[in-house]
Amino acid sequence: MGKPTRWVTETKPGHSQWYIDRFRQLAAEGADLAGEARLLDALVPPGARILDAGCGTGRVGAALAVRGHRVVGVDADPALVEAAGADHPGPRWLVGDLAELDLAAQGEPEPFDAAVVAGNVMAFVAPGTERAVLTRVAAHVHPDGVVVVGFGTDRGYPLTDFDADAVAAGLRLEHRFATWDLRPWRADADFAVSVLRRPTG
Repeated sequence: MGKPTRWVTETKPGHSQWYIDRFRQLAAEGADLAGEARLLDALVPPGARILDAGCGTGRVGAALAVRGHRVVGVDADPALVEAAGADHPGPRWLVGDLAELDLAAQGEPEPFDAAVVAGNVMAFVAPGTERAVLTRVAAHVHPDGVVVVGFGTDRGYPLTDFDADAVAAGLRLEHRFATWDLRPWRADADFAVSVLRRPTG
């Protein structure tokens, strides 16, 4: 692992367990936790291979697996990965630093059709590693594959920086929305969902 993530440095002790309990409770209450997965499902062919980067407790990857996709989830927090495996058997859940992501070394050499980076992951990576994270995620997606990233615009990572980092990572912005259910983008939106594509040439 490289630099400690903001998930570690900017949260209180016990935050990971609180997060696990929160999403287990939401699932038990029947909350809709699959919005990100529905968007990804619309962008890829049936049975796609999808990387859930910053998978947390596995809710997005699990919903994609239910839709028939082959999912590998990665998160830097071992407690979240353990919870994902306990709650959502089927996908492969791995502990890993997105800024140094090398899934071939973990037995997953096949490239992905798409990657999803949901749940404000980009706001929780280690400061200064955002470009490295996008670069490593993009490297795991085959040419013409998509990388979909969503995060709050008020979380300390300006969209201008994100766009520059995405270009440096070899990704091209195709669409931007204000929500995962495709509300139109507007400059004052407090959330951004960016659909990026890795060019073929």
